Amino acid sequence: MSLSLTIELNDQDLAHFKSALEAAHKAAGDRSPDEIVSAAAALLENAQKVRLPDFIRERLERLDDMIAMVRDEGWHLDDEDRRHVLSALVYFADPKDVIPDHVEVLGFLDDAIMVELCVRELRHELEAYDDFCDYREREARKRGVEPSQVGRTDWLDSRRDELVERMHSRRQREGGGFGIGYGDSSGYGRPGYTRAWRPSLFRFR
Repeated sequence: MSLSLTIELNDQDLAHFKSALEAAHKAAGDRSPDEIVSAAAALLENAQKVRLPDFIRERLERLDDMIAMVRDEGWHLDDEDRRHVLSALVYFADPKDVIPDHVEVLGFLDDAIMVELCVRELRHELEAYDDFCDYREREARKRGVEPSQVGRTDWLDSRRDELVERMHSRRQREGGGFGIGYGDSSGYGRPGYTRAWRPSLFRFR
């Protein structure tokens, strides 16, 4: 038997997480991008040591996607977009947690909520990256190779540039901001969605 719960955050709740993100930025200090990514990756590594509800697992997979965006040589984010993603990841580099991560079932709940908010902030980046990964995987199947073996050839660069341009246009048109709603870009909200290959760090149970 399963139990469905709906979590609704009001403006005051969202303000709490926004403050937590701002505090994480201050705590990060002079941390390098590699240090931020490594710290966020460590959170995912710890998540594999406990049993995770699907709600949390699905959102931590999206955190994995955010990390992959920064690490993926094929996607190759420019400096401005890279800073935008790192600005979201910095929260997960802060060791302070509302709920200690080792607590069974609920230990990563606060992290999952922050991922949900970051997904909304990075919805255009995630949507473009998902499309790119889908495209790369299709091309890899045509060539009969693994997606990781597909290099940054002209056709891949062309498709990437097209997706990045569309991402920027959508972000400028809609503005953005912490807590804005999202659509299919969440990935887990898309019926029948299957993640295409990307340089993921972990697989969750």
